[in-house]
Amino acid sequence: MYITQVRNERKLEMNEIVEKVRRAMMSAADEKTRLSGERFFKEEVKMYGVASASAQKFSRDFFREVKDIPKDEILELCEEFWKSGYMEESFVACHWSDLIHKKLTPDDFATLERWVNQYVSNWASCDTLCNHTVGSFIDMYPEYLAELRKWATSSNRWVKRASAVSLIIPARNGRYLADVFEIADILLLDKDDMVQKGYGWMLKAASQAHQQEVFDYVVRNKAVMPRTALRYAIEKMPKELKVVAMSK
Repeated sequence: MYITQVRNERKLEMNEIVEKVRRAMMSAADEKTRLSGERFFKEEVKMYGVASASAQKFSRDFFREVKDIPKDEILELCEEFWKSGYMEESFVACHWSDLIHKKLTPDDFATLERWVNQYVSNWASCDTLCNHTVGSFIDMYPEYLAELRKWATSSNRWVKRASAVSLIIPARNGRYLADVFEIADILLLDKDDMVQKGYGWMLKAASQAHQQEVFDYVVRNKAVMPRTALRYAIEKMPKELKVVAMSK
Protein backbone atom coordinates (compact mmCIF):
# COMPACT_ATOMS: atom_id res chain seq x y z
CA MET A 1 0.00 0.00 0.00
CA TYR A 2 2.76 2.42 0.97
CA ILE A 3 4.80 1.62 -2.17
CA THR A 4 1.74 2.18 -4.37
CA GLN A 5 1.10 5.52 -2.69
CA VAL A 6 4.69 6.65 -3.23
CA ARG A 7 4.53 5.63 -6.88
CA ASN A 8 1.27 7.52 -7.40
CA GLU A 9 2.71 10.62 -5.75
CA ARG A 10 5.82 10.39 -7.92
CA LYS A 11 3.69 10.03 -11.04
CA LEU A 12 1.72 13.09 -10.02
CA GLU A 13 4.91 15.10 -9.56
CA MET A 14 6.14 14.07 -13.00
CA ASN A 15 2.81 14.98 -14.61
CA GLU A 16 3.04 18.39 -12.96
CA ILE A 17 6.48 18.98 -14.48
CA VAL A 18 5.18 18.12 -17.95
CA GLU A 19 2.19 20.42 -17.50
CA LYS A 20 4.39 23.29 -16.29
CA VAL A 21 6.50 23.04 -19.44
CA ARG A 22 3.37 22.91 -21.60
CA ARG A 23 1.81 25.92 -19.92
CA ALA A 24 5.03 27.88 -20.44
CA MET A 25 5.03 26.93 -24.14
CA MET A 26 1.38 27.88 -24.57
CA SER A 27 1.88 31.22 -22.86
CA ALA A 28 4.77 32.06 -25.19
CA ALA A 29 3.02 30.85 -28.36
CA ASP A 30 2.62 33.29 -31.20
CA GLU A 31 0.51 32.72 -34.30
CA LYS A 32 2.91 34.55 -36.61
CA THR A 33 5.81 32.41 -35.35
CA ARG A 34 3.76 29.25 -35.86
CA LEU A 35 2.82 30.12 -39.44
CA SER A 36 6.39 31.15 -40.22
CA GLY A 37 7.73 27.88 -38.81
CA GLU A 38 5.30 25.73 -40.76
CA ARG A 39 6.71 27.03 -44.05
CA PHE A 40 9.89 25.03 -43.47
CA PHE A 41 8.02 21.73 -43.74
CA LYS A 42 6.25 19.95 -46.56
CA GLU A 43 4.41 17.67 -44.14
CA GLU A 44 1.88 18.83 -41.55
CA VAL A 45 3.51 19.67 -38.22
CA LYS A 46 2.04 20.48 -34.82
CA MET A 47 3.58 23.63 -33.38
CA TYR A 48 2.72 26.00 -30.57
CA GLY A 49 4.55 28.81 -32.32
CA VAL A 50 7.29 29.40 -29.75
CA ALA A 51 10.44 31.20 -30.86
CA SER A 52 13.51 28.96 -30.84
CA ALA A 53 15.33 31.02 -28.22
CA SER A 54 12.33 30.89 -25.88
CA ALA A 55 11.91 27.13 -26.31
CA GLN A 56 15.60 26.60 -25.51
CA LYS A 57 15.31 28.77 -22.40
CA PHE A 58 12.27 26.85 -21.15
CA SER A 59 14.13 23.59 -21.73
CA ARG A 60 17.18 24.77 -19.76
CA ASP A 61 15.17 26.32 -16.95
CA PHE A 62 12.90 23.34 -16.36
CA PHE A 63 15.75 20.84 -16.61
CA ARG A 64 17.09 22.33 -13.37
CA GLU A 65 13.99 20.90 -11.67
CA VAL A 66 14.62 17.36 -12.89
CA LYS A 67 18.41 17.04 -13.27
CA ASP A 68 18.80 15.18 -9.98
CA ILE A 69 16.03 12.61 -10.46
CA PRO A 70 16.85 9.12 -11.77
CA LYS A 71 17.74 8.81 -15.46
CA ASP A 72 14.83 6.49 -16.18
CA GLU A 73 12.37 9.06 -14.87
CA ILE A 74 13.86 11.78 -17.07
CA LEU A 75 13.49 9.47 -20.07
CA GLU A 76 9.86 8.88 -19.07
CA LEU A 77 9.31 12.64 -19.04
CA CYS A 78 10.94 12.88 -22.46
CA GLU A 79 8.57 10.22 -23.76
CA GLU A 80 5.58 12.23 -22.53
CA PHE A 81 6.84 15.21 -24.49
CA TRP A 82 7.28 13.06 -27.61
CA LYS A 83 3.75 11.70 -27.26
CA SER A 84 2.23 15.18 -27.51
CA GLY A 85 3.27 15.47 -31.15
CA TYR A 86 4.23 19.14 -30.70
CA MET A 87 7.56 20.05 -32.21
CA GLU A 88 8.60 22.32 -29.35
CA GLU A 89 7.97 19.52 -26.86
CA SER A 90 10.03 17.13 -28.99
CA PHE A 91 12.90 19.62 -28.75
CA VAL A 92 12.66 19.53 -24.95
CA ALA A 93 12.80 15.73 -25.09
CA CYS A 94 15.84 15.89 -27.38
CA HIS A 95 17.59 18.44 -25.19
CA TRP A 96 16.96 16.63 -21.93
CA SER A 97 18.00 13.24 -23.29
CA ASP A 98 21.18 14.81 -24.64
CA LEU A 99 21.96 16.41 -21.28
CA ILE A 100 21.89 12.96 -19.64
CA HIS A 101 23.50 11.04 -22.51
CA LYS A 102 26.51 10.07 -20.36
CA LYS A 103 24.13 8.13 -18.13
CA LEU A 104 22.70 6.10 -20.99
CA THR A 105 23.41 2.37 -21.05
CA PRO A 106 23.04 -0.17 -23.87
CA ASP A 107 19.57 -1.03 -22.57
CA ASP A 108 18.46 2.51 -23.43
CA PHE A 109 18.91 1.96 -27.16
CA ALA A 110 15.44 0.40 -27.27
CA THR A 111 14.01 3.68 -25.97
CA LEU A 112 15.86 5.79 -28.55
CA GLU A 113 14.81 3.42 -31.31
CA ARG A 114 11.18 3.59 -30.20
CA TRP A 115 11.27 7.38 -30.30
CA VAL A 116 12.64 7.35 -33.86
CA ASN A 117 10.09 4.76 -35.02
CA GLN A 118 6.99 6.03 -33.28
CA TYR A 119 7.36 9.78 -32.75
CA VAL A 120 9.77 11.38 -35.21
CA SER A 121 7.68 12.84 -38.02
CA ASN A 122 9.71 15.69 -39.49
CA TRP A 123 13.32 16.54 -40.32
CA ALA A 124 13.77 18.98 -37.43
CA SER A 125 12.88 16.49 -34.68
CA CYS A 126 14.82 13.76 -36.47
CA ASP A 127 18.00 15.81 -36.77
CA THR A 128 17.82 17.29 -33.26
CA LEU A 129 17.48 13.87 -31.65
CA CYS A 130 19.93 12.01 -33.87
CA ASN A 131 22.69 14.60 -34.25
CA HIS A 132 23.06 14.70 -30.49
CA THR A 133 21.53 11.99 -28.29
CA VAL A 134 21.75 9.12 -30.77
CA GLY A 135 25.11 10.22 -32.12
CA SER A 136 26.52 10.47 -28.61
CA PHE A 137 25.11 7.04 -27.78
CA ILE A 138 26.84 5.55 -30.84
CA ASP A 139 30.13 7.12 -29.79
CA MET A 140 29.79 5.50 -26.37
CA TYR A 141 28.63 2.14 -27.76
CA PRO A 142 29.94 1.81 -31.34
CA GLU A 143 28.73 -1.79 -31.49
CA TYR A 144 25.31 -0.23 -32.19
CA LEU A 145 26.49 1.00 -35.58
CA ALA A 146 25.05 -2.28 -36.85
CA GLU A 147 21.62 -1.09 -35.69
CA LEU A 148 21.99 2.09 -37.75
CA ARG A 149 22.59 -0.06 -40.81
CA LYS A 150 19.30 -1.81 -40.04
CA TRP A 151 17.57 1.56 -39.75
CA ALA A 152 18.80 2.37 -43.27
CA THR A 153 16.71 -0.52 -44.63
CA SER A 154 13.48 0.71 -43.00
CA SER A 155 10.37 1.63 -44.96
CA ASN A 156 9.99 4.72 -42.71
CA ARG A 157 11.60 7.79 -44.29
CA TRP A 158 12.55 9.29 -40.92
CA VAL A 159 14.18 6.09 -39.68
CA LYS A 160 16.21 5.98 -42.89
CA ARG A 161 17.22 9.61 -42.48
CA ALA A 162 18.06 8.91 -38.83
CA SER A 163 20.50 6.18 -39.85
CA ALA A 164 22.57 8.80 -41.64
CA VAL A 165 22.19 11.95 -39.55
CA SER A 166 23.10 10.07 -36.36
CA LEU A 167 26.66 9.98 -37.74
CA ILE A 168 26.99 13.68 -38.64
CA ILE A 169 29.12 14.74 -35.67
CA PRO A 170 31.21 11.55 -35.42
CA ALA A 171 31.83 11.65 -39.19
CA ARG A 172 32.84 15.30 -39.03
CA ASN A 173 35.45 14.26 -36.49
CA GLY A 174 36.79 11.52 -38.75
CA ARG A 175 35.12 8.52 -37.14
CA TYR A 176 33.28 5.54 -38.66
CA LEU A 177 34.12 6.21 -42.30
CA ALA A 178 33.52 2.59 -43.33
CA ASP A 179 30.09 2.70 -41.70
CA VAL A 180 29.33 6.03 -43.37
CA PHE A 181 29.95 4.43 -46.76
CA GLU A 182 27.95 1.31 -45.86
CA ILE A 183 24.93 3.39 -44.91
CA ALA A 184 25.36 5.58 -48.00
CA ASP A 185 25.43 2.41 -50.12
CA ILE A 186 22.13 1.24 -48.62
CA LEU A 187 20.47 4.64 -49.14
CA LEU A 188 22.19 5.46 -52.45
CA LEU A 189 19.21 5.05 -54.78
CA ASP A 190 16.48 6.14 -52.38
CA LYS A 191 13.95 8.39 -54.10
CA ASP A 192 12.92 10.34 -50.99
CA ASP A 193 14.50 13.80 -50.92
CA MET A 194 14.59 13.82 -47.11
CA VAL A 195 16.65 10.62 -47.19
CA GLN A 196 18.87 11.94 -50.00
CA LYS A 197 19.57 15.13 -48.07
CA GLY A 198 20.26 13.10 -44.94
CA TYR A 199 22.90 10.80 -46.40
CA GLY A 200 24.33 13.61 -48.53
CA TRP A 201 24.79 15.62 -45.34
CA MET A 202 26.48 12.61 -43.71
CA LEU A 203 28.93 12.37 -46.62
CA LYS A 204 29.58 16.12 -46.47
CA ALA A 205 30.39 15.80 -42.76
CA ALA A 206 32.74 12.90 -43.46
CA SER A 207 34.46 14.91 -46.20
CA GLN A 208 35.71 17.42 -43.64
CA ALA A 209 38.12 14.78 -42.32
CA HIS A 210 38.29 12.44 -45.33
CA GLN A 211 37.89 14.65 -48.40
CA GLN A 212 39.65 12.40 -50.90
CA GLU A 213 37.84 9.24 -49.81
CA VAL A 214 34.43 10.92 -49.99
CA PHE A 215 35.29 12.53 -53.34
CA ASP A 216 36.29 9.13 -54.72
CA TYR A 217 33.03 7.64 -53.40
CA VAL A 218 30.94 10.37 -55.05
CA VAL A 219 32.76 10.08 -58.39
CA ARG A 220 32.42 6.31 -58.33
CA ASN A 221 28.66 6.59 -57.80
CA LYS A 222 27.78 9.86 -59.52
CA ALA A 223 26.10 8.15 -62.47
CA VAL A 224 23.36 6.82 -60.19
CA MET A 225 23.50 9.07 -57.12
CA PRO A 226 20.56 11.50 -56.99
CA ARG A 227 21.73 15.05 -57.69
CA THR A 228 20.30 16.26 -54.39
CA ALA A 229 22.49 13.86 -52.41
CA LEU A 230 25.50 14.58 -54.62
CA ARG A 231 25.25 18.35 -54.17
CA TYR A 232 25.01 17.98 -50.40
CA ALA A 233 27.99 15.60 -50.33
CA ILE A 234 30.37 17.93 -52.19
CA GLU A 235 29.27 21.21 -50.65
CA LYS A 236 32.46 21.68 -48.59
CA MET A 237 34.85 20.60 -51.34
CA PRO A 238 37.07 22.90 -53.44
CA LYS A 239 35.59 24.23 -56.67
CA GLU A 240 37.79 22.06 -58.89
CA LEU A 241 36.57 18.87 -57.20
CA LYS A 242 32.95 20.02 -57.42
CA VAL A 243 33.33 20.52 -61.18
CA VAL A 244 34.57 16.96 -61.61
CA ALA A 245 31.87 15.53 -59.35
CA MET A 246 29.08 17.41 -61.13
CA SER A 247 30.26 16.63 -64.66
CA LYS A 248 28.25 14.09 -66.64
